[in-house]
Amino acid sequence: MRIAVPAETDPAEARVAATPDTVKSLIGLGAKVVVETGAGVQSGIQDEAYAEAGATIAPYAQATVQDADIVLRVRRPNAEELSGVLPGAAVIAILDPYDHVDALQSLAAEGVSAFAMELMPRITRAQAMDVLSSQANLAGYRAVVDAAAEFDRAIPMMTTAAGTIPPAKIFIMGVGVAGLQAIATARRLGGIVTATDVRPATKEQVLSLGAKFIAVEDEEFAQAETAAGYAKEMSPEYKAKQAELTASHIASQDIIITTALIPGRKAPILITAEMVHSLRPGSIIVDLAVERGGNCELAKPGETVVTENGVRIIGNLNVAGRLPASASAFYAKNLLAFVETLIDAGANALAINWDDELVKATLLTKDGALAHPSFQAAS
Repeated sequence: MRIAVPAETDPAEARVAATPDTVKSLIGLGAKVVVETGAGVQSGIQDEAYAEAGATIAPYAQATVQDADIVLRVRRPNAEELSGVLPGAAVIAILDPYDHVDALQSLAAEGVSAFAMELMPRITRAQAMDVLSSQANLAGYRAVVDAAAEFDRAIPMMTTAAGTIPPAKIFIMGVGVAGLQAIATARRLGGIVTATDVRPATKEQVLSLGAKFIAVEDEEFAQAETAAGYAKEMSPEYKAKQAELTASHIASQDIIITTALIPGRKAPILITAEMVHSLRPGSIIVDLAVERGGNCELAKPGETVVTENGVRIIGNLNVAGRLPASASAFYAKNLLAFVETLIDAGANALAINWDDELVKATLLTKDGALAHPSFQAAS
């Protein structure tokens, strides 16, 4: 059984899908692991480290994936990048399937079984495979670090013989994994932290981290969470009430970090242009949802926007990837945990249980066709 780890082809992607530690574990399962030369360099992993772990180093991408049973990637590969894999090979990556059905059809035409790690169900058994959580954790941390780097004042209260500087006020909008880590990081830096979310279960989490919870707590709020733990799309009436509450709160904040996402949908607008203009000069907004349309009306993907009133709106892309060594370490272990469920170590072979709930949730292509019902409808 051959497992291929090609280098990422997106110049903005510094992560890698395997580390020397996970290579050792994969070899321990009976696999031959082939890593493309230079695949881990941007994550601080040299070819020599992979070789010492037992991997074979291939000189280029096609040699890496040739006759592969499993291909591990960070981002979705192009169909051409899979030339030479075995029929039915498992391709495992963050596939970003929403609005990219044409790319999925290209993968299907290659005859591979493509698995989207971001669709992994949030159940106890799959916790070690949850790439959204592992990467969002780092993104929440990095968002606060990025904000602090742009902020022109100290975040904690500081007292000297020359006087006292008050602590920065930091508002976290959206209390998923990224939001919770942002709260924890902002608190560690000494900020006065408040947070909001439409899901009632998050209130206790916010309070447990020492932050104050801000939300319109009405009947709709009490039912604003899906069975899978995601936020529901709220009614226009609720959005209006929440916007009124947050608008008055935002005006007094120094740093705002937005993290609100709805799977398969455009990110909801939480901060309007009018709200931005109410902020003081020097205030910072970090929009972690900018890749899905953004939570801030004025945010631009991959740019830092400076408004007329001196507010800086940071729209960094692939924020977890700004910490590539840590992000790769987490992601590689997520992949390892999933791969372990797909192989028969005794037979040294790929042995996918098509009835497994993890497989059903993540499988997008199989036998030349789209396999996931959500994307069959889209096509």
